[in-house]
Amino acid sequence: MPPLSLRDLNRTLLHRQFLLERTGRSPYEVITHLVAMQGQEPNWPYVGLWSRIEGFRREDLEALLRERRIVRSTMVRRTMHLAAADDFRWLRPTARGVVRSALTSAYFAREIEGLDPDEVGAAGRALLAAGPLTRKELGLRLAERFPGRLPARLADTVEVVEPLVHTPGVGAWGGWGNRSGISVTLPDAPMAEPDPDRMVRRYLAAFGPATVMDAQAWSGVTRLKPVFDRLRPHLRVLEDERGRELFDLPDAPLLDGDAPAPVRFLPAFDNALLGHRDRTRIIRDEHRGRFARVASGGVPMFLVDGFVRGVWSVRGTTLAVTPLDPLSGGDAAAVRAEAERLLPFLGGAEVVVTEGDQ
Repeated sequence: MPPLSLRDLNRTLLHRQFLLERTGRSPYEVITHLVAMQGQEPNWPYVGLWSRIEGFRREDLEALLRERRIVRSTMVRRTMHLAAADDFRWLRPTARGVVRSALTSAYFAREIEGLDPDEVGAAGRALLAAGPLTRKELGLRLAERFPGRLPARLADTVEVVEPLVHTPGVGAWGGWGNRSGISVTLPDAPMAEPDPDRMVRRYLAAFGPATVMDAQAWSGVTRLKPVFDRLRPHLRVLEDERGRELFDLPDAPLLDGDAPAPVRFLPAFDNALLGHRDRTRIIRDEHRGRFARVASGGVPMFLVDGFVRGVWSVRGTTLAVTPLDPLSGGDAAAVRAEAERLLPFLGGAEVVVTEGDQ
């Protein structure tokens, strides 16, 4: 088939991310399809699901967390995600290398120098066998075993080494920002073996067509080329306009670039924004570069005609919307209309459109 254009890739990504049309699937089904939803701060996955699911309610996700069908933990890219508990069992071991690489950072180096991280992890696991502990409680108890070390860093080490999950209340809807007093606990079931083949297939279902480097950027897992080579006979091999080799599942839908795309508000760190090394299929390089110093994708953004055209934020009861470049009258009206639809979900009182630094 002819090379896929940038707009073809854009529309295909939005379709697979449920951002062209809101789906009637359940939150559990959507999170499972997406493999994992990044949630550095607890509120953001709720916004991501609101933009994807028709009639989504905050209590729908809170119930899944209480039932521990969905868990919150560090996974791909060494960052906080929500995933189905069954997927966490194989996904965390598959991403084990990138998660453990945190131990080489300066943040850990001085405090764990001379310690065996696995010994610290085993000690933490033994303490948690009796039930959940806050990070502070866990660190203080570990400091009794490893005196002279910073308790908080000991607790962090356990979360890096052991596949801990947060207790359900940590992921509940609440104030914007990170929670204090986070409690951790052991998962309900043993971990499975790493399964990079499964990870690649699941990634392609939600983010394909994609390059090997795209999959590595999304997961943080390196050396995936042998995995793609092994799967090649079972994949569709395509090409983009720049001649790059793209991989996809054989029966996955491909959309035409002319398909209409409505305005969508995306949370900070949304899957669609962080799913590829080359993110030009959804955000222009000049726009992305403006926020690299803040966080790569860690800014809530909105889409117009499928591509990032502005940012938004919650300021008290105000939903502030800031275009990154001028919008036409029709596009500006569509952005405001979608913001007004989002406003009650956020518990806000008004939408304010600002000019920013266009």
